[in-house]
Amino acid sequence: MSLKLLNIGFGNVVVSSRVIAIVSPNSAPMKRLKDEAKKDKRLIDSSQGRKTRSIIVTDSNHVILSAVQAETVAQRFDSDDSKTT
Repeated sequence: MSLKLLNIGFGNVVVSSRVIAIVSPNSAPMKRLKDEAKKDKRLIDSSQGRKTRSIIVTDSNHVILSAVQAETVAQRFDSDDSKTT
């Protein structure tokens, strides 16, 4: 079985088939989503201490923070360069 991995920056990867949405963190609803996920212990911070530039929502209802722009993550999601394991 092969899984496509999505590089979300700084050596962090996510299984691309589990990704539901890749969004920008600037709007109030996305800030609320992040705060609720943190409160419910569903938040994964993979920004390595840098500014959050994208939020990734998975089918398991986890919220992942990344320091890579949402547009860049989306391009990586669409590209054939995703790693296969």
